[in-house]
Amino acid sequence: MFHVKQMTKFKDPFDVIVIGGGHAGVETALSSSALGCSVCLITMGVASIARMSCNPAVGGIAKGHLLSEIDALGGYMAVATDFSGVQFKILNKSKGPAVRAPRVLVDKRLYEKNVQSWVLKAKNVFLCEGEVSNILFSGERCSGVRLLSGETINSSAVVVTCGTFLRGMVHVGTKRSSAGRMGEEAASDLTASLISLGFRVGRLKTGTPPRLKRSTINFSVINKTFGDASPSPTSFRTKSFSPPNRPSWVVNTNIKTHKIIEDNIDLSPMYSGQITAVGPRYCPSIEDKVFRFSDKPSHRIILEEEWSGSKQIYNGGFSTSLPSEIQLCALRTISGLEHVEFYRPGYAIEYDFIPPSQLKSTLESKRCPGLFLAGQINGTSGYEEAAAQGLIAGINAAHSVFSRGPFNLRRDQAYIGVLIDDLITKDVDEPYRMFTARAEHRLSLRTTNSDRRLSHLGRAIGLLPESTYLEIMKRQKKIDGFLVGCDSRTTGSPGSSFISSNNHKPTHSKRAKQATKNVSVSAHILKDEAVTKRNYSLIKNELDAIIKYAPYIHRQEQLLSRILQNDRLCIPKNFEYFSCLSLSMEAREKLSIVLPETLGQASRVSGVTPSDIAALSVVLGKA
Repeated sequence: MFHVKQMTKFKDPFDVIVIGGGHAGVETALSSSALGCSVCLITMGVASIARMSCNPAVGGIAKGHLLSEIDALGGYMAVATDFSGVQFKILNKSKGPAVRAPRVLVDKRLYEKNVQSWVLKAKNVFLCEGEVSNILFSGERCSGVRLLSGETINSSAVVVTCGTFLRGMVHVGTKRSSAGRMGEEAASDLTASLISLGFRVGRLKTGTPPRLKRSTINFSVINKTFGDASPSPTSFRTKSFSPPNRPSWVVNTNIKTHKIIEDNIDLSPMYSGQITAVGPRYCPSIEDKVFRFSDKPSHRIILEEEWSGSKQIYNGGFSTSLPSEIQLCALRTISGLEHVEFYRPGYAIEYDFIPPSQLKSTLESKRCPGLFLAGQINGTSGYEEAAAQGLIAGINAAHSVFSRGPFNLRRDQAYIGVLIDDLITKDVDEPYRMFTARAEHRLSLRTTNSDRRLSHLGRAIGLLPESTYLEIMKRQKKIDGFLVGCDSRTTGSPGSSFISSNNHKPTHSKRAKQATKNVSVSAHILKDEAVTKRNYSLIKNELDAIIKYAPYIHRQEQLLSRILQNDRLCIPKNFEYFSCLSLSMEAREKLSIVLPETLGQASRVSGVTPSDIAALSVVLGKA
């Protein structure tokens, strides 16, 4: 039984208040508390903390990269995934190491249980059930919140992580109801408070598929699919690991399915005009798939068990807001689902979000010091995107309390850096999802080297345990030693031996091929330190990637040095863009809204041209 910690045991004010107990809120609360803050986590339902409201999976293409980076910094999502995972798979195995990523089917209830227990055990975190109606200020700084009940809770910083609950509206066909998730109340008053503070507010849409009754599915005619036979954990910190390998099932829609959807498309609130908000382009509803890809005779549907012994099956790939009876008719045209029933229909949900160009790279509001926003309220979709933002917001909220400097990640350092930079410099007009294509430095930002890239930062912040860091460093010394060994048999420094001396063009020379072979026989080199099977796998995978990408990374690093010059050139907080007549009018307007912190950020604002940046750099150079 999950109990609420009593408010009376803690002193008011708190250092940090977190509004919302989803994946962003959890990472925020745990990171802030680990850094020494007293944290009040306010949620509308304690039992819903860390709830996986849509698919029962963590990771995926690019999302798996975020997962490994959260772990390397000392966050919790990867550890929770390993503790609750029931099917582990590395995606894109046939492609290069840079785009490979873990995807884990998890037991939802076990995941929630594990995370809730960590929140409950955190000594500086206490829980409050309630709904926030107002953000409070003392002078120009955020000073706490007021609950709908009238109670005031004071703090030095507030982090809003309320997901899809801001004026949430659920749609099933022509029926609609106010809800943050089906069966859960929406937050009705907080939007008005944010608007009163000067925030611009937008409207987005997302959705979820029907949940099917397991007993009504004919699994005998459906193909099974399993995870990897020899799975690897997603967390560098996981020691003991022997997960089950439970199946998923694959079915396909057909012409009959599509005909039913086409004939009833006007009953979908997205096509009838009932929903005006924009939905996720890269996770389309079945209506969108049939309408936009009319040339395709079928679409793949994945059936997944939501928790151990669950009588409920998740229907991945069939997100819909059609009337429930139409959903059922369409599903029954699919082989194995001829007699299917569901526990609840699919639905779409509209909700308020805050266009994130109003935030700093720390996820603190530009207009309201001490107020941070993380997760779907910033226009993102996905558990991993939310958790990554929550971690960064939690760190920076703690730093603001203790007057420490900001913690930022650059685009070349991490996918998290790409995520946040995209959010604060580009207009979000649809739910943002992370993809490898968004990261221009993706060859260097691999899941196999997240620990190498970020663990020193996690340690320096105070989130990553010293023992974990030392273990990571021991593994990295092995990698560096092996590369030096390769170079001693060739020429040059680590990596440079795999680059042709002719204009740094990639080579497939004998020495590069020999180095690759050395990786496959490197076991004897590693035996001198009793390397575990897990460490050996990590070392070998990273060596494979380093050798494969060395010439390309060398070229990338040369370009990066020029890019970083712009990212180091700060723009004064109150810079008057409209007085800079050498800028185009569009650039002046866009930059005045976004208020970039550096020249590099300014260059990535939509509508700002290279000539605008050249003109701005001249002005800043004279300032």
